[in-house]
Order: sequence, then C-alpha cells, then structure tokens
Amino acid sequence: MEFTLFTLSPLKRRLVYVALFEFFAILLSTLILMLISGGDAQQSLPVATIVSLIAVIWNFLYNTLFEYLERRLHVLTRTVKVRMVHAVGFEAGLLAFTLPLYMYWYNVGLWMAFTMVAALMIFFLLYTFFFTLLFDKVFTLVRA
Repeated sequence: MEFTLFTLSPLKRRLVYVALFEFFAILLSTLILMLISGGDAQQSLPVATIVSLIAVIWNFLYNTLFEYLERRLHVLTRTVKVRMVHAVGFEAGLLAFTLPLYMYWYNVGLWMAFTMVAALMIFFLLYTFFFTLLFDKVFTLVRA
C-alpha cells in the first residue's frame, strides 16, 4: 500500500519541489560551510544563499541549452551516456561559477575553495537523491 499526503499538478509540484529543495539546501549548506570554514552562520548563510540562487539560475540556463543541443544533434533518447554528459556539464559549470565566489568570500586559496565545492557536491549528490525519494512519497503527480 502506497501512502501519499498531497497530489499536485505538474507546475505546482515543480514549484513546491524547488522551493523546499532550496530552502533545506541553504540551511544544510550553511551548516556544512560553517564546519569547513570554521566560521559562523553570519558568514556562511549569505554565501549559501548566493550559491543556491546561482544553482537555480544555472540549472534553468543549462537545461535550456542542453535541450536545444539535443534537438540540434537529433538526440532522441536520453541514454546513460547522455545523462552522464548532462550531469558532468552541469557540475562543471556550477564549479566554474562558485569557485571564485568561495575564494573571495572566505579569502581562501584555490585548493581550499575547491575542497569546499567538492564537499558540497558530494553532499548534494546524496541530498538530491534522498530529498527526491522523500518528495515523491509526500507529493504525488496528477496523472491524466
């Protein structure tokens, strides 16, 4: 027996997903950045919020570009290889945007900033997987 709490239309479901995902991502990222940097929430919360905003904007732009390229290259099936290219491209872009931010914000060198980004990427890999599993249990999609 499957138990769900809310059934939402596709648009409402996407909006709720992004809002909840980013809310918890900012909170958890703040804690991780506090641990890594040895700083406090006043230092880490703003950068976690900025990175979240960058990630949302980059996600929209990257997926728009990726889908455009799929059409141009006549990619008909999203194989594992296509998904791997998609994931690596997204993360590489996010790294390029956030690495200088961490270097500037925390006044650290390239290696320390890279360590911060890498730690957060590992966290987000797990966070996304478990968040999505839980989200799918709580918020179902209206089926036509």
